[in-house]
Amino acid sequence: MSSTSPAPIRRPGKTGSRIGGGLQFLALLIGLMWISEVVDTALNNSLDQYGIIARTGDGLVGILTAPFLHLGFGHLISNTLPLVTLGALIAIGGAMRLFSVTAIVGVIGGFATWLSSPPNTVTIGASGLVFGYAAYLVARGLFNRRIGQVLIGLVVILVWGGALLGGLLPQDGISWQGHLFGAAAGVLAAWLLADERRSS
Repeated sequence: MSSTSPAPIRRPGKTGSRIGGGLQFLALLIGLMWISEVVDTALNNSLDQYGIIARTGDGLVGILTAPFLHLGFGHLISNTLPLVTLGALIAIGGAMRLFSVTAIVGVIGGFATWLSSPPNTVTIGASGLVFGYAAYLVARGLFNRRIGQVLIGLVVILVWGGALLGGLLPQDGISWQGHLFGAAAGVLAAWLLADERRSS
């Protein structure tokens, strides 16, 4: 007489759960951007007024809302592709890591953009997050001194370095301030979230 025992139940490990949570948060961010653009298009772009309006009290709201607003679907698509890739690399560290980087880049970079942009200009779009994510990934390996993270940073430089540097040059209709201060905030996020600081 033979007997069988039930197969062991495989539960996702902490790593799988962490990555899954990070990717879900990334999907939520990008989903909100697309929903916002659909609504904005239906409302004849009336939501764009809620971007970052330089040095005005009302414009401070845009620090939180500007990354979710875009100047049409072409603008949104151009930001979505690098956001998915760069955001996924950060999401490996979990939802809280991606949230922390996004919050630091969005608030610090957005506030600096609000302070430095020309009067009466409205800044919208997630490109500040793109520059912040890229800068975070490049600087993270230097602060943590981890070879794998350094290699990821080098790949980011090789793939997006030229486009990122070009985005820092003053151009009509493009917020180089948002790009520059988004990148600076990304470096700050890498320093604030470095392994040594978190374990001390």
